[in-house]
Amino acid sequence: MIRYHARWVLPMVAPAIDDGTVVVDGARIAYVGPRSGAPPGDDVELGDAILTPGLVNAHCHLELTAMRGFLEGLHFREWILRLTTAKRAVLTRDDLLDAARLGLEEGIRAGVTTYADTCDSGVAFDAMLEYGVRGIMYQEVFGPDPGQCEASMAELAAKIAALRSRATELVRPGISPHAPYTVSDRLYVAAAEFARANGLPLALHIAESQAESDLVGAGDGAFAPGLRSRGIEVRPRARSPVALLQQLGVLDERPLLIHVVRAAADDVTAIAAAGATVAHCPVSNAKLAHGIAPVREMLDAGITVGLGSDSVASNNRMDLLAEAHVAVLMQGVRHGDPTALDAKAALRLATIDGARAIGLAGRTGSLEVGKDADLAAFPVAGAAALPVHTPEPALVHAMHGRDASLVVVAGRVLLHDGVLRVAAPPGVRDRVQSAAGRMQAWLAEHGQAGALVPPGSPTR
Repeated sequence: MIRYHARWVLPMVAPAIDDGTVVVDGARIAYVGPRSGAPPGDDVELGDAILTPGLVNAHCHLELTAMRGFLEGLHFREWILRLTTAKRAVLTRDDLLDAARLGLEEGIRAGVTTYADTCDSGVAFDAMLEYGVRGIMYQEVFGPDPGQCEASMAELAAKIAALRSRATELVRPGISPHAPYTVSDRLYVAAAEFARANGLPLALHIAESQAESDLVGAGDGAFAPGLRSRGIEVRPRARSPVALLQQLGVLDERPLLIHVVRAAADDVTAIAAAGATVAHCPVSNAKLAHGIAPVREMLDAGITVGLGSDSVASNNRMDLLAEAHVAVLMQGVRHGDPTALDAKAALRLATIDGARAIGLAGRTGSLEVGKDADLAAFPVAGAAALPVHTPEPALVHAMHGRDASLVVVAGRVLLHDGVLRVAAPPGVRDRVQSAAGRMQAWLAEHGQAGALVPPGSPTR
């Protein structure tokens, strides 16, 4: 057995433990408590550090890591068009795989052990298997034209069959009908039925932007002209994007709802009644000027909410402690109340509540005897972090952006003393930088606005 000793241990389902120890026996946690009561084992001294469960990223796009900084200062529709067009024109599958690898290296260094990734190419699945992390890769499916439904579902079924044949205890597939501007009502229903029939978790982007709300509620807005130019009927579909999912029966499948920024009281009630969960991405929501999500209202309604980084194409980094910091600040501003979301609650969003949101709370998200040994330790060092009166505010408000000193997944050490223990392929960083250079050359050739998505193609 291995005994991990730290100045503070945060079980997340029990009070913080001063001078605490977590004992790992193989892949499982065997003890959580004071150092003085720990059973015998080999000692790992983490010193003046805060030991937590491995962080849970409830929404990311690992394949887009090469696009960090490539989509700055764009309105949402233009952001999507440049992303999609450049991805198709420039990035190969190998480029996307290297981007996913680099994203995982960043996430591991930030203490993230579990990833809920939505992915088109499928490379996130490969990368998660390779790096030994825990995760669900939600295979994206697109088709804004109802006439595409059968073809989209046939392609999805083939991709899922291939992914399921390679699933492990740590990594498994789900499905993700992308968003109302890329998915027809018919495809939403078919995807939800497919998820139910195959026992697959379901995730989708919803209620993210004003443009999306305009499209669904009024058949108008920034997305409407492009869809009409492709011969796709555009009409009002529902009162709101969440109401659309409700009337189509998609909410009945208890999906992970990504973003949920523009949700009225009726929407929150519908999500709660269905038992759906939410991935909250505060930095991405702010950077794309979508707004502040009603997280306090969702929590008060009994909705399980996790924290996500979204892609670094919209966020620029994967740092769940920073997400927790921003979530606290924004809920305080939204409600004019500094207690609307405190640091302890925000840290729960990044751990146990995130695990609950993606259906993995039986395995990870808290430090409890019998659970898988997913751990992250964050050293307290430097004037910017001291003094520490209580560990949760220190982590959330003073220590975001710091590298973890230890990361463990199911008992396997992935990072220790700042050294990545994963046998990563050589040259990943150089190849991703090369891909970024090719994207810049493409942008210079096509102008700052980029090219439009070719007719008949899905966006994002």
